[in-house]
Amino acid sequence: MQVQPETKSRLDALKAHPQESDDETLNRIMDVLFDPEPLSEETLQRIEEGLADMRAGRCRSLEEIAQELGLE
Repeated sequence: MQVQPETKSRLDALKAHPQESDDETLNRIMDVLFDPEPLSEETLQRIEEGLADMRAGRCRSLEEIAQELGLE
């Protein structure tokens, strides 16, 4: 596999330890990024409900919540 020198430098910076191979590093990153288990119907429904709430303006900003909790 050919990569640009800048890409190789970025990959090297992501290594868990200096002896980790490029293959091990790439597989570790891909394992984090890809979840082979599909979302449940319930989860998909809750996501849709949340999106509908946002579109309808039924949401609060982080600042509002922080103020309500006395975190500001």
